[in-house]
Amino acid sequence: MMKYISTRGNAPELSFEDVLLTGLASDGGLYVPKDVPTFSLEEISSWRDLPYAELAHKVIYPFVEGSVDADALQKMINEVYKGFGHKAVAPLQQLDNNEYVLELFHGPTLAFKDFALQLLGRLLDYILERRNEKVVIMGATSGDTGSAAIEGTKACRNVDIFILHPHNKVSEVQRRQMTTVSGDNIFNIAIEGNFDQAQDMVKASFGDQSFLRGERKLVAVNSINWARIMSQIVYYFYSSLNLGGPLRPISYSVPTGNFGDIFAGYMAKKMGLPIEQLIIATNSNDVLHRLMSKNQYEVRPLKHTLTPSMDIAVSSNFERLLFDLYDQNGVELAALMTKMNARDDIVSLSEDRLAKAREIFDSYAVDEHATIDTMKQVFAETGYLLDPHTAIGVKAACECRRNMKTPMITLGTAHPVKFEDAVKRAGFDMPELPHHLSDLMTREERMDVLPADIDMVQQFIAEKTFAQ
Repeated sequence: MMKYISTRGNAPELSFEDVLLTGLASDGGLYVPKDVPTFSLEEISSWRDLPYAELAHKVIYPFVEGSVDADALQKMINEVYKGFGHKAVAPLQQLDNNEYVLELFHGPTLAFKDFALQLLGRLLDYILERRNEKVVIMGATSGDTGSAAIEGTKACRNVDIFILHPHNKVSEVQRRQMTTVSGDNIFNIAIEGNFDQAQDMVKASFGDQSFLRGERKLVAVNSINWARIMSQIVYYFYSSLNLGGPLRPISYSVPTGNFGDIFAGYMAKKMGLPIEQLIIATNSNDVLHRLMSKNQYEVRPLKHTLTPSMDIAVSSNFERLLFDLYDQNGVELAALMTKMNARDDIVSLSEDRLAKAREIFDSYAVDEHATIDTMKQVFAETGYLLDPHTAIGVKAACECRRNMKTPMITLGTAHPVKFEDAVKRAGFDMPELPHHLSDLMTREERMDVLPADIDMVQQFIAEKTFAQ
């Protein structure tokens, strides 16, 4: 059975089942596999002709073994990816010689988070039914996580879901994808603040769940939940196999805010997939780029940009990488995280630790002007319209690419229709919403606007949870 340990070394080992339902570890750390499953190049090569759903089972099953039956897992995976709008599930779009976009926006909410959250909902239902338990999902979103989480868990019989988003700081399509889903178990909370305030409230609530009176547990849908990372590892294997891997290495540029999506790429490399380079592509909220390039970790005030899904000042999943960089020394990492979370000073890593990260990671920050220019340039050269987050990835790939002979894949994280401001600023007409969302702008919305006050948010959640 796969066991999971906390990055801070002072929490009990858990099974996948318990990790799924836990979120943050009791010591404030994040759970990671105690032993990472690895595959030989021969085994990976044998998967080359597998459809996405069968490949997903090969990659995911070792992480859930002992908690989820193999046949039940395959059934869940088949259901999830049958609902995507492209038969290839994650098709590659070629931009130039050895340069590609991996389209991860063919799921129901048009964002890469569908890959994980559609499966997460089914895993929750499977385990909660078996345990005869009910839980409360509490999550914060800077744009895409909320709609994907709601879509993935709306049918769960044993879940109430509360999603916090920053009021008036997500795109209209993103907001409506959350607020127009009907269901007695779905609650959208618009916080009069920014994403980091919402995320801080979620983290604090996981640390002290007394507002739920001991009758319910909180479950995380943010990328701190290992099931999110686990599901995203698959498309690195899939895209590599489609371009001749594992017999040749592939490089990836990943638009990232919370570091979850790119950490999945790092995990794929640890599992045996030859990855030459991982590029951390950020917008003006560039805390990771400043750390990688200058060895200065400093949390600065959040800027609101054309790429709202990356408007994050604190990258939660970076702790999982730091755990490896610090040789999985939980005590040492806990001390470092205390300094980083204090947010009142500039923190540096020891040079040897940072050098380990730089062996595979590069980073680049892209401002709004360069984002729009990249959207224009790629469209002029190829007729292909990038969403602004993917444009940041493409620009970062151009600036940081180490080897032109190695295929470079930028993760296409969302459909451009979700980001009207950026598309219009770049001078393009808005693409049409896909058929299943064609009436989105006329659907009735439901949300509650609350101040950025944890007591009021927790009181709201308790009242709605126990009123049912």
